[in-house]
Amino acid sequence: MEHDKGISVGAILLAAGQARRMGENGPHKLLAEFDGVPLVRRSAIVLLASNATPVVAVTGHRHGDVKQALAGLDIVTVFNRSYVTGMGSSVACGVSHPQIAACDGVLVMLADMPGITTEHINRVVHAFHQSGGEAIVRASFGEKPGHPVVFPQVLYSRLIRLAGDVGARQLIADSKLPVVMLDIGPAALLDVDTPTAIIENGGELLG
Repeated sequence: MEHDKGISVGAILLAAGQARRMGENGPHKLLAEFDGVPLVRRSAIVLLASNATPVVAVTGHRHGDVKQALAGLDIVTVFNRSYVTGMGSSVACGVSHPQIAACDGVLVMLADMPGITTEHINRVVHAFHQSGGEAIVRASFGEKPGHPVVFPQVLYSRLIRLAGDVGARQLIADSKLPVVMLDIGPAALLDVDTPTAIIENGGELLG
């Protein structure tokens, strides 16, 4: 797939979380079905149709079930052995993958955001290309920052050092790089963290 100005953007799909807000031994939100497709698979399909390539999915909690839900897709899956410590370790795990490390930028997407479309992703990637591959591009809704986010390669070494439940918010604040906020509407903030949220947004809870 062609890229503007030869700037390459890979993607990592964060699908490792324990989903604690789903309740003790509750159903796994990433296996909830939207239009008959497990949410994690739907998120992967949206990414695979975009201008971000390659796509690496970082798994952890219920690794086997999540991997099965992604079966047959042109996606690399990486198991984060430290997934119980939180999202930071999953970002580090994904950025460490050789195929991502070779890209000029990395798009980080959460697997539990059913409103994100391929068009949203392409708009974020395009904004990164327009920055010359030098800015952080963050999807937003109005003034509120959301996901997905693209980071330039200059930040990879710091992303790889993320640990625990520390996400990239502080890294963005400390980076001194320009931050482009791209308003894609409410989808930028919609993640389904609870059974109620899944049902309210058209999902069906399974196992």
